[in-house]
Amino acid sequence: MTPIRILLADDQDGIRAAFRLILDAQPDMTVVGEAADGAAALELARHLRPDIVLADVRMPGIDGLRLTRELAGPGVDDPIRVVVVTTFDLDEYVHAALRHGASGFLLKRSGPTLVIEAIRAAMAGDTLISPQVTVRLLERLGARSPGPDRPGAEILTGRERDVARLVGTGRSNAEIAAELHLSVGTVKGYLTGIHARLGTRNRVGIAVWAHEVGLTP
Repeated sequence: MTPIRILLADDQDGIRAAFRLILDAQPDMTVVGEAADGAAALELARHLRPDIVLADVRMPGIDGLRLTRELAGPGVDDPIRVVVVTTFDLDEYVHAALRHGASGFLLKRSGPTLVIEAIRAAMAGDTLISPQVTVRLLERLGARSPGPDRPGAEILTGRERDVARLVGTGRSNAEIAAELHLSVGTVKGYLTGIHARLGTRNRVGIAVWAHEVGLTP
């Protein structure tokens, strides 16, 4: 199996070293380059053509959001997947990253397991967002009723509803698998089916739907 090739873009040497240690230990991943600022990351990404760029938001020169737009944004002929990882839990960062084509948005405090999961999800065409971010966005939505074109809960099977409910409470794939006594791969399969039925692009879409139809408190 060809490993997932990853470029690290972060202005802190210690963060890059920690990510390299974690990712190189995975049997299906390898770090192919590092950059301490956005301009160097952009040049390296275009030269190395990694499968994934793991990018911090706040970097000297070109920040991670502009880097995302340059590599994965609308109109890019040959896009490269970018997973944004940041310390700063700001809504404007989340919205800008997703608008610019990010394949994931994680908080650094989410831990290494979620970073690994996000990289694999991005390779599978999914967009993983930190559970803390998902829950906060839902809290700001408040009580809402589903729109007239929003499918009801009956569109999903019972097990799919269980998975969607737990996504809506901010659980990661690993946490959902543990709670429902499933494998992580099975959870991913359910999520693929849920996306197809609901027409959602990421976990926030599923969480919003679960909130609107009353699956989550």
